[in-house]
Amino acid sequence: MERQKLLTPVNSYGSQDGDARTSLGSASFRPEEEELRRRLKYYFMSPCDKFRAKGRKPFKLVLQLIKILIVTIQLILFGLSNQMVVTFKEENTITFKHLFLKDYADGSEETYAVYTQADVYDHMFYAVDKYLAIPNETIGRYAYVRRMGDNQSALLLCQQYYHKGRIDPANDTFNIDPKVITECLGVDPPEKIFSPLDLEETFPDLPEPDRSYKNFTLKFYKLINVTIQFKLKAINIQTIINNEIPDCYTFSITITFDNKAHSGRVKIYLDNKVDIQECKDPSVYGKGDNRFRMVFDVIVLLICVLSFILCSRSIIRGLLLQHEFSQFFQRCYNQDICLSDRMEFVNGWYILLVVSDVLTVSGTIMKIGIESKNFANYDVCGILLGTSTLLVWVGVMRYLSFFQKYNILIVTMRVALPNVIRFCCCVAVIYLGYCFCGWIVLGPYHVKFRTLSMVSECLFSLINGDDMFVTFAAMQHSSYLVWLFSQLYLYTFISLFIYMVLSLFIALITGSYETIKHQCEGEAAVTQLHAYIAECKDSPRSGKFRRESASSCSIFCCCERNPLQENVLVVN
Repeated sequence: MERQKLLTPVNSYGSQDGDARTSLGSASFRPEEEELRRRLKYYFMSPCDKFRAKGRKPFKLVLQLIKILIVTIQLILFGLSNQMVVTFKEENTITFKHLFLKDYADGSEETYAVYTQADVYDHMFYAVDKYLAIPNETIGRYAYVRRMGDNQSALLLCQQYYHKGRIDPANDTFNIDPKVITECLGVDPPEKIFSPLDLEETFPDLPEPDRSYKNFTLKFYKLINVTIQFKLKAINIQTIINNEIPDCYTFSITITFDNKAHSGRVKIYLDNKVDIQECKDPSVYGKGDNRFRMVFDVIVLLICVLSFILCSRSIIRGLLLQHEFSQFFQRCYNQDICLSDRMEFVNGWYILLVVSDVLTVSGTIMKIGIESKNFANYDVCGILLGTSTLLVWVGVMRYLSFFQKYNILIVTMRVALPNVIRFCCCVAVIYLGYCFCGWIVLGPYHVKFRTLSMVSECLFSLINGDDMFVTFAAMQHSSYLVWLFSQLYLYTFISLFIYMVLSLFIALITGSYETIKHQCEGEAAVTQLHAYIAECKDSPRSGKFRRESASSCSIFCCCERNPLQENVLVVN
């Protein structure tokens, strides 16, 4: 009865008439309504059925397969280049730490510090001495960069201290002016520096540099930090392996002696920032031609732009068809289409492909700029290309979803997602409470709870069963009350989140899976939209869809089809 009532037209006054009027209305509506049903059925067909229905080649399907191939190849080529850049930077950073930091050992960043004034001077002058001795001692080929800073020196030795700082612990008094004063001393290497023209060149002994910088006096009683800043140049010739022109690197190195805590422990760390630019007059015999990469990137751009146009057109067509279907039901049956049926016309896969096309185009433009040496932001380019490739491969699931046996994952995720989101919102409140509590209470006594990000990482690891005993054992016993609180804190968190939250989370997904499984075995629930489409009994091979192809609407053409309301029979 409900279905019959749904398909019963109304007159212009919105009331139902007798059998004679209903038959008249149905007779007038039937051709246009059948056309609408065919268009709706064609819209929700798979690419293979669309090919059988109208004989149109599945251009979007072929284009997406080609795009998957070329985008993956592009990502691999960029990944190889990026890997060499990252490796060159990391290895040079390790080299600089061993060159300029006295008695440095790998992995000692957290414990590398000095505790006496003599050690501070010793490590500071050691770094400057090694900088001046680079041409005679280093294995790598480095060149100085002069005229850095205001005093136009190659190396800047600076100390920062408070304008006034008098501390008297014996009398519990102090007098500090927090204004920070910066005092710098410039150091220059000898004028005769090396200029590597080829790998076989040897360098003569350089004259003894000026050692006046050893008269630099530190004001320890009000010292904040000491910094040594300089730049070095190098060339990454290993890129020849990938048939690329070598890049020229400028390393901006900063060695910091951190005393801002005034705890008697001066931490020392080295920071290395890299600037990549095109070398002048590169000459590599038989290699170093980047034209193929440029042509390949242009092809990727063209294919992604075409994919963007086709997918955007499909999204717009779906929205237009949704509007037409909604207007038809409102006008003819005086009913509104529910939100879930409206959302059926919004194809999420096309939106995903559009986003991936935008990311690919942006990343490819950046990649062309990197290969042409206009800029060297490898990180942003890698994020764009990596995310776009992920979305492209996820988009392959759209074509697997047309097969019922492969569609179980997608349907389960779609059914479980609303409940999972609501569940995660409730759990996040408890999780954040534990994060803040652990940071405040356990932070001073546990290395894994020093910052909020570290607390979150530690708790998430505990949920997955990682490092449980280590987390318990790392708790300091300096305060019995805090230790007792830490035991209660960790036991309650692990019990709550592993035995309850995680189990409920899994139960939500398995419950959705069981629901879908029973629907597949039994009679699946049919929505109002698909029940309406099911009234169209025409198969894709019937040939009736080909007759409607000339009247299908596109954003690139004008629709000359008469609106449906012009064919409504109004009974006075």
